Order: sequence, then structure tokens, then C-alpha cells
Amino acid sequence: MLPGLLPNMLKKLFVWNNCKKILCIRADNMGDLVMTTPALKALKETFLCHITVLTSTMAQHITGFIPVIDETIICDLPWVKANAATTGAGLMELANELRSYNFDAAIIFTVYSQSALPAAMLAMLAGIPKRLAYCRENPYDLLTHWLPDKEPYTFVQHQVQRDLNLVAVTGANTQDESLLVTVNENDRYSTHHKLRQSGIEPGRDYILFHPGVSEEKRKYPVERWIELGKLVANTGLPILLTGTAKESGLTGPIATGIGDNAVDMAGRLTTGEFIALTDGAAGIVSVNTATIHIAAARQTPVIVLYALTNPQHTPWKVNGKIFPYNVAEELQSKNEIITYARKHRMVQHEALPQPADIANALENLLRNRSSNKYIAPNTLIL
Repeated sequence: MLPGLLPNMLKKLFVWNNCKKILCIRADNMGDLVMTTPALKALKETFLCHITVLTSTMAQHITGFIPVIDETIICDLPWVKANAATTGAGLMELANELRSYNFDAAIIFTVYSQSALPAAMLAMLAGIPKRLAYCRENPYDLLTHWLPDKEPYTFVQHQVQRDLNLVAVTGANTQDESLLVTVNENDRYSTHHKLRQSGIEPGRDYILFHPGVSEEKRKYPVERWIELGKLVANTGLPILLTGTAKESGLTGPIATGIGDNAVDMAGRLTTGEFIALTDGAAGIVSVNTATIHIAAARQTPVIVLYALTNPQHTPWKVNGKIFPYNVAEELQSKNEIITYARKHRMVQHEALPQPADIANALENLLRNRSSNKYIAPNTLIL
């Protein structure tokens, strides 16, 4: 051990060891919250603390399947893209609500293109004495503990590692850095029932296609999903198309185009049933969305049609393959940090992935599904 390292670790633990009520702010999407689970696990294991997560309406439905979360506060914050952001008056009410919890500390989790300072101000107004986050500029009194945010200008790391490095400031660590999403047995049973209704007996292998996206920039063309489905149908495995009820306008035509081997499940599953369905799949083909992180948590092999929006968000410690492709120029983010990362930190892939190549990769994955050839976390980074 390096000289001075042990005293520094003890000093961190001394400062944070009495923090038994910790607010973790992860205010964006479901996939982001799932990627934060190893960091939450580290806090829980190190401090035996009560963890409250402040998150969005977009992520709220997954919180009940993350057992290290003790309590959840739901609010769409105005500095994060959301369905209906809170007003200024609503923020003051939220600060007062947070104050009533008497939190010992707040830890703010962000991607590198976000600023933690609005959330830091919220935590300060709520009277939370310790406030930790990444920050580029000197936050002065807004944060009591902070890590200089060097991403993406100096390097880029996976989001899971970024979050683990943040909580390491407190002395928190875990030996198990895998993602954490559980399966409820009642959900597993009801999922089996819905599979039977679709003509698929429990125990039979099936493939999931998840084509839906929250942003147009990450969309993979419908006609290519259909072509891919027809190729995958040669395996003889049923193809289940998943998504929300709103996405049935996408999944329905794809299922029809593929033919009798495809079943449209969009809008038919609760969050728990979707997790159970993911857990039982032989393999999943999805765009880069929360589905791939749920799959990684359940160790279900995954093929990702990965629009190059953020190279931090590849599947974490799961067997699979990534097919990256560039976002159309007119749909690219105007965020200057994301623009820098795209130009200087991401491997560019002009062409859309071909269905034949995806089908071959899926067949190889199914043949070797027991191997632990995890997707490298820096696959898309220069």
C-alpha cells in the first residue's frame, strides 16, 4: 500500500462513517439509475446506511427492484430533460420536503455532460450538511466534497466506474461491481402465464427484440428490424417484441413484417414482468436504452444497436456484442461537451449495421451463451 494511503482512507471513513441517512440524486432515466446500483451497493455495504433516491418519473418504476434503495422521492427536475419539469415554486417545496428528512449527506450522480450544481444548490437549501458531486469549476460552498470532472477532455470511463469513483471519495467500496436488478417471483409467474397465452411454454427459449427509443436520434430503421427478424426466425426461436403501449405502433408493424414467428408484447407487461421476461430470454437485441442495462443486471446476453450518443453507457459486465453507428447530423446534440466527446473521444461508424451481421452475431452469442466474454467497457472510446 502506498505511503499515506491508509491514513487518507481512515480520514475519509471518519468524515462519512456517521452518515446513516444519505440522499442519492440520480434525476434522469431508468438506465442511468440501474448503472448507479454498484455505487449504491458500495454505500450500503460500507456505511450500513438508509438510502433515499431522488429520481424522475422516467426511472421511478425500476426503484422497487433495486433492494439497496430504502426510499424513493420522485420529481422531474428542470435541469434534466423530463416529461413535466418542476417549477421554481415546486423546487422550494421540494427543498422543504428534503429538509424534513434530516439527511446526513447528499451524493449527486451525473453523466459528464451534466452540471451537478443545480442539484447541489437544492441540497444546500435543504440543509444537507455534506454534499458530494463531480464538478468542473470550483463549487465553493455549494459542495463540501467534490471530484474535479476531467471527462471527456482528459479521458472517458464507463458510467458505472464514474459513479464508483465518486462514492470512493467517502471511503465506500464493494467487491461486487455488477448491476443490481431483482426478479419478483410473482412477476415471474405472471410472465409465464402471459407467455402461455402467446403460445410459448415456460422453459422454451425465446429472443427479445426491443426497438423503441426515447430519442429519435437512436432509432434503428423499421425495415431493418423486419429483415433482421426474418433472418433470426431461421433459428426456430420465437421473437418477442417489447416496449411500452405507446410503442405498439412501432412493434406491431415489425412483428407483422417478420411473420408468424414474432409476437408483439408491447404494452402487455408491467416493469416487473419485463424484468422477468428479460431474465428468461436466450438473448436480446435492443437499441441503447434501459433494456440493455436490465439485461446486464440479469446476465442475459445482449446485442446492442448502439447510436453514438454517449460512449459511457455500453452494457456492463455481460456477454454480448455492440454494433455502433453515428447519429444523423441534424439530430446531434447541441451540448458542447457532447460535441467534444463525439469529435475527439468516440470511434466513428458511418454505416448502419447490417441485419445479416447482427443475425450472425446473435447466433454466435446463442451458441456460446455460457462464456463470460464480457463487452469491453471502453469499446467505443478512442
